[in-house]
Amino acid sequence: MTGQLTEVNFAEGDYVKKGDHLFTIDPRPFEAQLDQAMASLKRDEALLSQAEAQLGRDAANAEYAQVASERQAELTDRGIISKDQAQQAGALAEAAAATVKADKASVESAKAQIVSQQAAVNNAKVALSYTIIRSPLDGRTGNLSVKAGNLVSANSTELMTIAQLQPVYVTFAVPAVHLSTIKRHMAQSTLMVTATPQTADAKPADGRLTFVDNGVDATTDTIKLKATFTNRDSELWPGQFSRVVLHLTTLPQAVVVPSEAVQTGQDSQYVFVVKPDSSVEQRPVTTGQRVGEDTVVDKGLKPGETIVREGQLRLEAGTVVQTGRGGERGGGRGRGGRGNRGGEGRQGPGTQGQG
Repeated sequence: MTGQLTEVNFAEGDYVKKGDHLFTIDPRPFEAQLDQAMASLKRDEALLSQAEAQLGRDAANAEYAQVASERQAELTDRGIISKDQAQQAGALAEAAAATVKADKASVESAKAQIVSQQAAVNNAKVALSYTIIRSPLDGRTGNLSVKAGNLVSANSTELMTIAQLQPVYVTFAVPAVHLSTIKRHMAQSTLMVTATPQTADAKPADGRLTFVDNGVDATTDTIKLKATFTNRDSELWPGQFSRVVLHLTTLPQAVVVPSEAVQTGQDSQYVFVVKPDSSVEQRPVTTGQRVGEDTVVDKGLKPGETIVREGQLRLEAGTVVQTGRGGERGGGRGRGGRGNRGGEGRQGPGTQGQG
């Protein structure tokens, strides 16, 4: 609709709730249209009543004319009156019946006109209701494009944009090679997603995977995913880029070591393990996933063993080493992937997403 904006009931940047009264457009032209439609409806209802009354009157006359025609025909058969008089009475009865048919058509036309006019009234009411613009969702208001007094038009004037903050949706893409793995883990449980905004004091937010696109992007060979975040603290902001990690599974009691501690030999990978007498042992290991700077060791190490994480080129089996700062110089012992102590490891492709 087109009209003059008379009220703006919020300030830019305010948080609004669904159903809040935001704008008012001058309702007077639309009220006048509604009054006109209501008046036309009353007129059509009166015309219908008039047509029904006319039908009743003409139906009574037609019934009387039919009875009179039958009586005249009977008298003609008995030779009391002339045949011409009987024919005149029959013609009058037929004319009365035709008038009744015309009256019935008028009644039906009046009813159809009322239906049409009722639709016009409903349209006028809808147009009037649009003069009060309410918020369609909970969110934060943006830049106000118009001011009170401006003329606005439907489908051409942008008043303001409301951004939903709770919940928010983060869209990201992962290589299509991971699709089968993602689908397999989705069938087992809900997959969790962590998003960290690219700001100096950003805090990671936890959400869940809620959408997998129905096709792979052939130009990038990636699949688009979407995660939903409650965003109670408004850490994520619409349009903001974030670092996204999709958690596929948890490896309980996994042994993880710094990736630099794992060396590659001619036959297999190995690490230097510090024995109780401070000498080192070269031990073959079987590695699993690599997550960030850590590598999961499937076989070859036990939780709590101390390993060497730097200076391996100067070592050989039996060399005595001296550990420093809790084992971080000569041999690494740590938690959460800084050494070989058993802990939990998570795997999952990481990417950037936009909320």
